[in-house]
Formats: sequence, C-alpha cells, structure tokens
Amino acid sequence: MISTIDSTHLLTWITLSPLLGVLAILFTPRDKADVIKTLAAAFTGIPLVLAVWMYVKFDQSLPGYQLFDDFAWVEAFNIRYTVGVDGLSSPLVLLTSILMFFAVFSSWNTEKGVKGYFMLLLLLEVGVNGVFVSLDFFLFYVYWELMLLPMYFLIGIWGGPRREYAAIKFFLYTLAGSVLMLVAMIAMYLHSGATAAERTFSLITLAQRGQDGLFANGPMLFGMEFRHWLFLFLFIGFAIKIPVFPFHTWLPDAHVEAPTAISVVLAGILLKLGGYGLMRMNMSIFPDVMWDGSGPTAWATGIAFLGMVNCVYGAFVAMAQTDMKKLVAYSSVAHMGFVLLGLAAMNQNGIAGANLQLFNHGTSSAMLFLLVGVIYDRAHHREIARFGGLASHLPMYASLAFLGIFTSLGLPGLAGFWGEALSLIGAYQHFPKIVLASTIGLIVTAAFFLMMIRKVFFGPKKEIYAGYPDLTLREWACLTPFGVLCILLGVAPFLLSDWMKPSIDALASLFGVKS
Repeated sequence: MISTIDSTHLLTWITLSPLLGVLAILFTPRDKADVIKTLAAAFTGIPLVLAVWMYVKFDQSLPGYQLFDDFAWVEAFNIRYTVGVDGLSSPLVLLTSILMFFAVFSSWNTEKGVKGYFMLLLLLEVGVNGVFVSLDFFLFYVYWELMLLPMYFLIGIWGGPRREYAAIKFFLYTLAGSVLMLVAMIAMYLHSGATAAERTFSLITLAQRGQDGLFANGPMLFGMEFRHWLFLFLFIGFAIKIPVFPFHTWLPDAHVEAPTAISVVLAGILLKLGGYGLMRMNMSIFPDVMWDGSGPTAWATGIAFLGMVNCVYGAFVAMAQTDMKKLVAYSSVAHMGFVLLGLAAMNQNGIAGANLQLFNHGTSSAMLFLLVGVIYDRAHHREIARFGGLASHLPMYASLAFLGIFTSLGLPGLAGFWGEALSLIGAYQHFPKIVLASTIGLIVTAAFFLMMIRKVFFGPKKEIYAGYPDLTLREWACLTPFGVLCILLGVAPFLLSDWMKPSIDALASLFGVKS
C-alpha cells in the first residue's frame, strides 16, 4: 500500500548523496587529509539532515509506504527503481544516518590511506540506506551486495593484525548468504507470473501475491514445499547477517580486527539488516509458512528456539572473554536473540519489541564500541584483567561507560529495557518454555557486564593509568548523542513506538492479530 508520493525524491537524496562525497574525495589530493575528512563529514551530514526531515514529514498514522519514488529501470525484466519507507524501515534509515555521521568523527585520527578509507565509508552508507529504502527485490539485492565490498576492504586494509583472515571470513559468510538470496529471488521472479509482463521483482506485489497463496502452488522439491525452500534460503541469508547461531562465528573476528568506527557500523547497523530482511521478506511474503491459521508452525518455533540459543549462548560466551571488544561483540549475539524471539511471536508486542531492540541496540552497542576504542587509543590494549581503578583516573569516561553498559544489560528506565521486555512478553504467548530459558541470558548478561565494571573501573588503582587524559572534546561529541538517546528512548519510548505502530499492526495482522 502506498500512502505518499514524494515529489522531492527525498529518499533518493538520502541514499545517493554520499556518492557525491565519494566523487569529491576522489578528486581531492591525497595529502589534503583534513579536507578529505571534512568532505566525508559534510557528505554524511547531508543524509543526516535529510533523515531528520524525513522523520518530520513522515505521517505516523499511516501504515503504508511513504515518500515513494518509482521509475522504470530495466524494462525487459520489469526491474524498477522503487523506493519508499514505512514504520519498519524509516527508523533504521535515521539510525544509519546518525551512526555514519559520527563514524566519520570517530575515524578522525585515521592516518593510513585516508582517501580510500573515507570513500569506502561513504560508499558503505549508500549500500546500507539503499537496502532499507528499496521496494524492488533486484534493487534491494544490488544494494545488499554493494555493502559487501566496502566492509571487506575496511576490515582487510585498516583492521588489526589478523585483518585479512577476519575480512575473508566475513566476505565468505556474507557471500554464501547472498547466493542463497539470489537463488530465492530468481525463483520468486520466475514464479510470480506466467509471462514476462506478469513477472515482477516488486516487494509490494510479491507480498500481496504471497499472502494470496501464490507460492503455495509451487512444486515439491526433495520432499519440501517450494515456498518453504524460498523461506529457508532467505532466512539463512538474513540469519548470517544478524548473526544467528551457528552462522555467527564471523562476527567476533570481524569486530576484534575492525577499526573502532567500523565496529560501530557493524554492530549498530549491519546486524540490523538481517532482522529487517526477515520482516520485509520472510514474514511479509510468506506469513503462511510461520502461521498455519491457528498458531505458530514448526518454522516459527524453530526461529524462537534459535533466538533462545542466541540469548543464552551469546551471554555465556561473552562472560568467558578477556578482551573488552570481544565481550561486547558476543553480547551483540545475545541481544539479537531477542529480535528473533519477538519476530517469532508474530504479535504486536513481539514485533514492537524486535523493532525497538533493532534501533536501541544500535545506539547502545555503538556507544560501547566507541568507548572501547577510546581506552584502546590510550592503553593500546583491551585486556580486562590489565585494567583497574579507571573510574578514579577517568571519571567522565567511566560515567558514560556505565550509561552504555546499563543500557545494554536492559536496566529499566533506559532504552535497552523496552525491546527485551516487549519481545519476551510477545513471545511468552506462544513459547513460554523458550522464554523462560531465554531469561538465563538476561541474568548472565547482567553478570558479565557487572564483572567487567568491577575489574575495569573499580578495584585497586593502577598508577600506569594515572596520567591518561579523560575524554577529549571530539570524543565527547561522538559519545554524547548516543548517551542522550539511551536515556531519552528509555523514558520516552513512544518517540519510536508511535512511529512504528501502524506498520507493526499491519504486519501482525497477517498472523491473525487484530489492531
């Protein structure tokens, strides 16, 4: 359903304006590092300003797509440049624009290959926002693949000692998921109509036809229905990105080796693409695969079970880490489990919780990775056991670290609480035993974060850290907006939930839930 045609092409400008920055940096001399960084800041600032305008223009009472652009692209295959946003995608566009802007400033001390680094960072923003606004499956896939190359080079060139291994592992995992997604896309296109004129890549049309049972008429393949194969291929592609156990092993390596800003982007944005894809593709096109008319199917139960595994396994593995960055990386695995639980619930509370978790985890995880980067710049290590008494030496740093940690462990009154709570409330309706098991992850998460606070910030003072400077003005500027969001969205979650509600209600209605 289309609610608003946008004559200003706002989403196109949000998505493609960083390309102008790529061109501007391309023609800037390599020795003009400050000019390059300023250009990168300016051309990530443009999408941020436009995304705020998008928030103002967005009609929160409408469930359909808004700010819609639609042009013919490859007419022979009915491929179109179609973009639009609803309450599921528009918050993630805003989140992307915020994180990419501050990722530039957190990279300000970059000295190696400055020109290439910031060009790739801008290109990455194009790919991410392109995925969130695309309403044509082919266009969606182009942007999905576009993200792969910048991230591969950003890790592989500017990462840590094992950067090549981490980059190749990231590339291979993501490529494997992309191949399955490509197979599903082609199969859906060929099955969407009897003639070339009837076939389509439109996600709107595919969702309508899928809800009408089109893909239920496909052939049986190896004892499984055609629509179930499509669902599985898409699910694996998105599960790798989330990441879902056992497809998660690329994530800790990528995080540990990536530069701070790239870890921020990876945890804050790229993981969210998987959850968004599940809603936009699996749940919207194949609701009958997850819901049989009277209750959840084995697929939905399996997704809820995997969510529980993520919550518990991710938390226990995080507790075993001695590296601060690796601990935060595995905590992200645990937090994404709540997204799976909420989506598997298929009701308003669960889907709302999943969406709040996607956004709020983006702010708290970004804050934590920035904080890890700050202390690494000073100490040149991240070993938890080697720290101690930092709260005395770096009080401002410690204060913001406590805020980020308490938000991440889901303390009531902070942003992280709402997504976890609503996901569990929604999932309890169908999966009470799985939810009860998942709460173990909450307890363990609180335990390992509190242990990290005790070891890093309290205890005996270590004089080696006494001369370290507290937060600089640039670091304050990068961290404060995320701290504000952690508090603001904790006490006023309606700023997000009201924005998302009509689209969440529309998605939940596919599973027999009335708004």
